[in-house]
Amino acid sequence: MNIEQPDASVFVYRITYFNAEFEIIAEKIIACYYLMIDDGIILPNDENKIRNELTNNYLNENNVRNKIGLKNYYFQPEAPTKNDKGRFDIKIISQETTFSDTNAFYVIECKRLNGETKLNSEYVLNGIARFTNEMKYPFYNNTAGMIGFVVSMIDIHKNVDFINQLLQNTFTQINTEKTLTKKQIKSNFEYSYCSCHKVGKNTKTIYHLMFDFSHNVTVRQV
Repeated sequence: MNIEQPDASVFVYRITYFNAEFEIIAEKIIACYYLMIDDGIILPNDENKIRNELTNNYLNENNVRNKIGLKNYYFQPEAPTKNDKGRFDIKIISQETTFSDTNAFYVIECKRLNGETKLNSEYVLNGIARFTNEMKYPFYNNTAGMIGFVVSMIDIHKNVDFINQLLQNTFTQINTEKTLTKKQIKSNFEYSYCSCHKVGKNTKTIYHLMFDFSHNVTVRQV
């Protein structure tokens, strides 16, 4: 008896579709970042408070959503995980998909960066590694995201190189297939990247946005 095998092109199409959807979401997040910069927002050097400012006063604020055309998604900060293994920094809920499948949501993890080894390591171990550990964070259709809140004046591209060195030389258990690589999402934003990681039998894609708040934080020490 011949058993029909799944068409590999279907899986490729799904990966392409959900990556494209996440890039649309990322573009709106970048637009909110620029609004924060234009508003001259003053921020504490605190990951959770910066995240809350981004989600509560921009991504979920009706006037902003109308201005940038962001109506199909809701951004829930500090959302609990189903397995009670922690909390998602940002859970992205879609009326179109999440309401019919409660597992259908995207996750973004946020971390501060200042160019130093300590926070770069945190970005990897308590950021990227949370996605590559299947017991920690789920991957909706193999796609997720991270936001680096840059709180000191640094060369961001060079710091990404440092993060890549950690992935290649120190934290090899993460099984990185492609280190953080430049990925243009919005034409006027140069600090977007994506990386790929082997998790079980699947290759997972993580999008990375680096937001420079070095001129906005009130205190710059770690």
